[in-house]
Amino acid sequence: MKRIAARALVALMEWAARWSPRARTRLGNVFGDLLWWLVWPRRRIALVNLALCFPEKSAAERAAIGRRTLRNLARAFVDHGVLARASREEFERFVRVEGAENLTDPSNRPLILIAPHFAGLDAGGVRINTFARGVSIYARNRNADWDRWLLAIRNRFNEPLLIVREGFDLRAAVRALKEGLPFYYLPDQDPGERNGVFAPFFGVDAATLPMVARLAKLTNAKVMMCVTEMTPDGYVLHLERPWRDYPTGDVVADTARMNAEIERWVRRLPDQYLWTHKRFKTRPAGAPSLY
Repeated sequence: MKRIAARALVALMEWAARWSPRARTRLGNVFGDLLWWLVWPRRRIALVNLALCFPEKSAAERAAIGRRTLRNLARAFVDHGVLARASREEFERFVRVEGAENLTDPSNRPLILIAPHFAGLDAGGVRINTFARGVSIYARNRNADWDRWLLAIRNRFNEPLLIVREGFDLRAAVRALKEGLPFYYLPDQDPGERNGVFAPFFGVDAATLPMVARLAKLTNAKVMMCVTEMTPDGYVLHLERPWRDYPTGDVVADTARMNAEIERWVRRLPDQYLWTHKRFKTRPAGAPSLY
């Protein structure tokens, strides 16, 4: 039954790739509203996160952001049909780029692209590989048909190196960076106390992977923000200038800086961020659970 459902969803999204952006947005809105009302545990997580991060907003304002977030995530889901079926030229128009010049470096230093969990994450990841073969980490999906389809999308251009998250081998990422492959890295989910350090995110202590600072130090890599913004007719991949004076050698301070840079973008695009993740699940010793 799950295989049939996955294949039906794939067929629907590939069919929707022929639709106008407005039509796909309407379909995403329908899916998003259904998720908002039916998947109540995720709705509750989103509202807790929004209350922690935007205490100055009213409950109604935060609920509106949460509902729009589910709509945007659902539209991104529907847009995967475009990622799968568009020609290279169509795809490059669908995902525009601002700051492409920041990918070039005369010294040919390794490059870490910090890609937070915004709705356009997959679109931006595929777009990076139209410039150069890259490396990233991906999580296998339990549904084999769905996993195979998503993997084919991510492999469309320049045969990127995709490292499976389960049993992640840091050495593979280090080798790829040293070989010149830009690392499209998603560092903004709770890794647990064992693998993370506590750094503020919207003023709340959040367990955060310190790997960006450590990899940058180990490989002498540049670090830059890489955020994909959803627009009415597609996406814009924003590639900012590399950070100066990073890393400093203080892993906690460097990780706090990374969270601050991500927070800056979340404030800019609050209804495109993945609020349904338990970002503050791991708590400092003695602190009560937030969920």
